[in-house]
Amino acid sequence: MKRKVLAGILAAAMMTTLLTGCGNKQASDGGGQTGAETESAAKTESAAGTEPAAGADSVKPSTAEDPKLTKNMKILSIWAEDNDNGVLIKALCEKYQKEVNPNFTWDYEVVSSDNLRQKVSTLVASNDLPDMFVYESGKPIVDLIEAGKLVNVSKVLKDFNCEDALNPSAVSLLKSLSGTDDIYDLPLGMNVEGFWYNKALFEQAGCQVPNTWEEFESVLAKLKGAGIQPIACGAADKWGATRLLNSYLVRIAGADAMAKADEGISKYTDEDYVKAAQKIQDWAKAGYFGEGVNTVDMNTAGSMLMTGQAAIFYNGSWFTSNLNDASQNLAGEDGIGFFNVPVADPYVSDESSYSMNCGNILSFSQKNYDEATGWFMKYFAENMGDLAMELQGSVKGYNYTVSAEGASGYTQMVLDTINNAESAFTWFEATMGNEVQNVAKDGIQTLLTGELSAEDYMKSIQEAWDMSQ
Repeated sequence: MKRKVLAGILAAAMMTTLLTGCGNKQASDGGGQTGAETESAAKTESAAGTEPAAGADSVKPSTAEDPKLTKNMKILSIWAEDNDNGVLIKALCEKYQKEVNPNFTWDYEVVSSDNLRQKVSTLVASNDLPDMFVYESGKPIVDLIEAGKLVNVSKVLKDFNCEDALNPSAVSLLKSLSGTDDIYDLPLGMNVEGFWYNKALFEQAGCQVPNTWEEFESVLAKLKGAGIQPIACGAADKWGATRLLNSYLVRIAGADAMAKADEGISKYTDEDYVKAAQKIQDWAKAGYFGEGVNTVDMNTAGSMLMTGQAAIFYNGSWFTSNLNDASQNLAGEDGIGFFNVPVADPYVSDESSYSMNCGNILSFSQKNYDEATGWFMKYFAENMGDLAMELQGSVKGYNYTVSAEGASGYTQMVLDTINNAESAFTWFEATMGNEVQNVAKDGIQTLLTGELSAEDYMKSIQEAWDMSQ
């Protein structure tokens, strides 16, 4: 399938999880170790010529209003019904049953996020996917789309006249992640990423917020010279380090650098890719990450920023949940700032482009799709925006009509900072297959310690990609 460069991500949708922390670390970094099994199961059934049910291609609304059809919807989630997005899913089901369709019921099954891919793999193999299930955006969903396992959500939204319920930027992001002209999932959040910084430490070292990469390098050197650890990396979780590599790569090679490598248009061993790997290795050698970089996880790294032990920390908008917690954020209500990835070449990637991800998503089984499911999807799309704002103060990728009052100072600060966003790029592993992703993550720590050269690190990723073809 054609992979398209992500464009048109509007600032309005970037509010997601700034208002409340609901990011899932394993979801946003593509986590899990069993994606290859899901991929294999999906491809096996596709190759075997498994015929999908009539599904969304033939089922259209039979009436102008919800006919209150009997439906027991099976739902697979990674959140309990009293936690995170599970609260929203349960609340929406209850509202739909009470306000619209008393004949609607649901069974709610929870699986750990670590076991999500394995669970879906098993269900794919047995041709028994539930009606609605949580999954991961990016590469994991692609194989299910190609195998004909998922409902074409774009078509359902069009058939049920509710396309306008989703924020256009959310739709653009989902299309880009799957490389399709239509969407096959519904969003459960959108996150913007960038550099958080400790204002007091910047002032102590005489630093200003950098706009260009040259200025960024100067800031890092000045911080180090002032005896301040420039960056808290969180490399124990691996994705914290690959995010830094990706930041520089995008600014020198473009937003579609990783998509091009996955398509085979470029190679991971091309000059810019190696240059990006060399950059973070050079930072490690210069001591910018402090001692024991591979022993510091993302939670600890964030704490180091908030307690004044490090000046800069790369993370997503979900980090505001930590910043808004006074017991964690000793820097205070206005002590932490935010800046976008500095620009290396504005003709390649400019300051209006931000790193974005949408974490986990909701997909629907093509085999089980019927008119009743379509009416529920319509209600979900049209009501999730207001429900999420009312219950959690968060934006999930749907349009909403209620007020966003009560946003914290950090939330408003970030919203103001990214108000001029016009496009976005995805994270390092977003387009990678499971085998390639594992090699990229497993090698990042030895890249930082210098045990693996930048050339060899990127070569190992290219070799994994070659073997996966």
